[in-house]
Amino acid sequence: MQDVVILEWTFSPPDFFEEPIHIVREDYEMRIDSGKVEARIDPDIYDKEHKIRDELHEALNGRFLAVQLLTHKPYKLSKACMCRLHSDGRKDVTVFLDSCVMTAFVGTLDIVVKDKHGKVISDSRKERAEKKKELADLVQKYRSEDPLLSSLLRSYNAAVNDPNNELVHLYEIRDALSGRFGGETGAQTALGISGTQWSRLGHLANDEPLKQGRHRGRTAGALRDATETELKEARTIARGLIEGYLRYLEQTTTSKS
Repeated sequence: MQDVVILEWTFSPPDFFEEPIHIVREDYEMRIDSGKVEARIDPDIYDKEHKIRDELHEALNGRFLAVQLLTHKPYKLSKACMCRLHSDGRKDVTVFLDSCVMTAFVGTLDIVVKDKHGKVISDSRKERAEKKKELADLVQKYRSEDPLLSSLLRSYNAAVNDPNNELVHLYEIRDALSGRFGGETGAQTALGISGTQWSRLGHLANDEPLKQGRHRGRTAGALRDATETELKEARTIARGLIEGYLRYLEQTTTSKS
């Protein structure tokens, strides 16, 4: 048996990704399943690359932030603990204290549609899991090299965990992308979003007398809570903006290749 360094994390809810994930990279192998993450690393690589634990944690957290776009649910991800297995059977364990982000989860109703012969036509759970993986892979690919993407994900994460200011945080996404593309028209074109959707997010965040909105002082005493329909609409538009930006990054990279 060869020596190996194993990094382990725990997360909740345990079915956040719904399906097991296996990631193979040149310098590590990672498995994500049922509330646990395990990354196996060659000891020589781990000892030479002192930042690899933090880098893997950031990459892993990026996957959670990507999936959060689809679930709009909080999560909790622990810091990694390290186990070094030696060829003679000895085991060294190191625990890194502290944890980051969120709690809670609400279940989702899934639908499987089959034809008269029993063949599955659509499976909402499978389709959702595939979408989660697709987004997570894109975020992991670009988050470390694109500060704006990190900022967009932080804003969406803040919207999840600061519901009293949810529309403020969702509008930050629109505002940041407008700046990135030199204005509203440029952003809408680059991201493939309609003017109607773009304006609707602005209307909900700025003009409606909502307690979760940006300009609460304009209608003091006459504010109301946003309806769940309004919040879902704003979340969908904001998520579409981030997905559009991911597609833009992917297309731009492909065209340069």
